[in-house]
Amino acid sequence: MSLLDIAPVVPVVVIDDLETAVPLARALVAGGLPVIEVTLRTADALKAIERIAAEVPEAVIGAGTIRTPADVAASVAAGSRFLVSPGSTPKLVDAMEASGVPFLPGVATASEVLALAERGLTEMKFFPAEAAGGLPYLKALGGPLPDVRFCPTGGIRLASAPDYLALPNVGCVGGTWLTPADALATGDYARIEKLAAEAAALR
Repeated sequence: MSLLDIAPVVPVVVIDDLETAVPLARALVAGGLPVIEVTLRTADALKAIERIAAEVPEAVIGAGTIRTPADVAASVAAGSRFLVSPGSTPKLVDAMEASGVPFLPGVATASEVLALAERGLTEMKFFPAEAAGGLPYLKALGGPLPDVRFCPTGGIRLASAPDYLALPNVGCVGGTWLTPADALATGDYARIEKLAAEAAALR
């Protein structure tokens, strides 16, 4: 199954405290969102991926903010089952293709989409979604590029997610609203599970 078809929303997670990784992942899975993207924006991100991969096997754990071939190698070694990049360069896409795991290369323009389509890639991350044109832009891309599907991420919330998901070229959306900083700080995983359940019900 395609990454884009497993769940309507992919939680985009920033983990500052390693001890929150496993209970956070369990709450998201319990709420119906098994695909989890841990961004490589903190010192403990790779360790968090390792822990989730080892202790929450029902989660489809992946790494986001992939920027270099070294990020690709480290993420796969940590147990990432997919990779997501904020943008795409030939060198980075080469490394992600060689990794052997599914990946969503980041795009923000029609030319970037075409460059990846020339390589035979048809599933991409549209980022930063709202800042790069949002719904109207993705709808416009669907005309000349009907065979390409996206996971838009960046500025999307529960209220706007259904509009994105209604587009035929959107498989899922990425969102940070599922893991509020205050909920993580207080260990309110019941709240996170509830937010995940609301998002899972979008499809």
